[in-house]
Amino acid sequence: MSKVFDYRGTDDFSAGGFRFPNPKDSNLLLPLGHHVDVYFPPRKRSRVSAPFVVCREQKQKSSIEVLPDECLFEVFRRLPGGQERSACACVSKRWLMLLSCIRRDELYPDKITQSVEPEKRLNPKKEHTSTESEQKGGYNDSNEIKAEAEKEDQETEANGYLSRCLEGKKATDVRLAAIAVGTGSRGGLGKLSIRGTISIRGVTNLGLKAIARGCPSLRALSLWNISSIDDEALFEIANGCRLLEKLDLCRCSTITDKSLLAIAKNCPNLTSVTLESCLNIGNESLQAFGRFCPNLKSIAVKNCRLVGDQGIANIFSSAGHVLTKVKLQALNISDVSLAVIGCYGHEVTDLALTGLQNVNERGFWAMGNGQGLQKLKSFAVTACRGVSDVGLESMGRGCPSLKQTCLRKCPLLSDKGLASFAKTAGSLESLQLEECHRITQFGFFGVLGNSRKLKALVVENCLGIRDTDFEFPHMSLCNSLRYLTIRNCPGFGNASLAIVGRLCLKLLHLNLVGLQGITDEGLLPLVQNSGDGFTKVNLSGCVNLTDSVVSAIVKMHGSTVELLNLDGCRHITDASLMEIADDCLLLSELDVSGCGITDSGIAALAGAGHLILQILSLSGCSSVSDKSLASLGILGQTLVGLNIQHCHGISRGAVDLLVERLWSCDILA
Repeated sequence: MSKVFDYRGTDDFSAGGFRFPNPKDSNLLLPLGHHVDVYFPPRKRSRVSAPFVVCREQKQKSSIEVLPDECLFEVFRRLPGGQERSACACVSKRWLMLLSCIRRDELYPDKITQSVEPEKRLNPKKEHTSTESEQKGGYNDSNEIKAEAEKEDQETEANGYLSRCLEGKKATDVRLAAIAVGTGSRGGLGKLSIRGTISIRGVTNLGLKAIARGCPSLRALSLWNISSIDDEALFEIANGCRLLEKLDLCRCSTITDKSLLAIAKNCPNLTSVTLESCLNIGNESLQAFGRFCPNLKSIAVKNCRLVGDQGIANIFSSAGHVLTKVKLQALNISDVSLAVIGCYGHEVTDLALTGLQNVNERGFWAMGNGQGLQKLKSFAVTACRGVSDVGLESMGRGCPSLKQTCLRKCPLLSDKGLASFAKTAGSLESLQLEECHRITQFGFFGVLGNSRKLKALVVENCLGIRDTDFEFPHMSLCNSLRYLTIRNCPGFGNASLAIVGRLCLKLLHLNLVGLQGITDEGLLPLVQNSGDGFTKVNLSGCVNLTDSVVSAIVKMHGSTVELLNLDGCRHITDASLMEIADDCLLLSELDVSGCGITDSGIAALAGAGHLILQILSLSGCSSVSDKSLASLGILGQTLVGLNIQHCHGISRGAVDLLVERLWSCDILA
């Protein structure tokens, strides 16, 4: 057999060397029988049906793969820059995870001098020349230029410009490790949001630890619905991400007060904290935030069962002089907490209270009389049974800077308390009432008559407001009101609307939605008396209005109106569209869904050369057909949105043609 391997290609076997480095490479052997193996030199592929004899040798690992993790760690920490580290992370998962274990402060600190010193040793004359040039005011040393560039790169890495959001299946430890390694040389990770994860191969403590080690520039961290991360990971965040400014935890059931205490102590720049449905976070965390975070501006706590009066009292007594935004929802707190807020919330400008079932009238009264909310500008209350006439009047008197108020689902609030609040809150500019069913017509007009600076009034789903035959006393005009919205109040009819027309003469935005009780008779005086000119008019769902109202709006306000919504006004016909085409100069958005318009009305709009519509909705206009294709093509030159859903007169082919022609317009069909 030795002669077989020594064969040189002549007629006879003879001794000699072999032309290939591995003479026993069996890939070049063909079996011709059960006892003979013959060397077959590389040529064109032979048409031989006999199988090859393959002897697979175990592949040996490359020398660098044999190195233990400790050695690779030392190699990786000496890499000159972030791009080199990112390139190495692409080699294997092992290398990626090793690189993600390196903290920023563990990177080799002398990488700049390493690139400069060898050059100086090799060319000492160059060093001397450089020194002379520096003395003359020059700056010619390329190594120092590189050093400055590297310093700039280091500064860039710490800025934290980048933002990453991982959801569901994309949220894994490997992806977090890649983010930790790769973002350093590209501006630094500034914001990380993880929303939900899968149970298998999802995010664990390992992934968040990689972020803590590799992203010291992190300023905002948001974790939603993650039960696989506990205190261990947040301890690493507290130690590695000391620039953290915003923390948002939602449904993180395994995180406790211990890790939040560490974050509060190590992250003094923290300005905003949001805690929602975290079952193991309680009063100790709030106390720590108030004590150790001197820059805390915003705190939001929702549905955390362990948070009580003690936690609220501690954070306000410690940080009340810096807190500006506070949101408390579904907490087991009592009147004591509201009294503390009223005494210590000296810098609070925005306060939102939702679903506080254990707070009574006394709590709101104490909060208003505490005289601590002098800077409060926005106040929102939802589903708090303690909001009564006495409590609301106290808030109006004790908050002289209050400008915006939203009251939702306040069953004890009546007309008397609302009118008193409007009178005592002298700076009130915006008021929203929703599902306050004890408010009637008297409370509504009491607000208009007593508010000197009111600019916006929104009333939604208040079933107690109904037209009455009562003669209202003389009231002063509400000339400050610019925005009026009345939505889904079925009792609001022509009588109430007529009074609004006499009191509010300078409206700009008028939204009357779902008011089936109003007709042309009630709306025409309001349209005719408004002197400044409407810019936005929404009459959707007012099914009893006709072309007469549209004609009046167009004639009186055609030069100013920019939005007109007539959705569901079934008595509106082509006559309204012709009026709009003639007199509306600035109209950019028109909604005539469900109206009785036809192809003639669309043609009238298309013929108005001055009209520059951007959004047109014809949904449910069954009388519009393929004949409007040319008109829609003309209008489409300026349209960015077109809604022709449920237009059964328009064929599928016409829709496809429109989509092809109006390529820059979003078409709903």
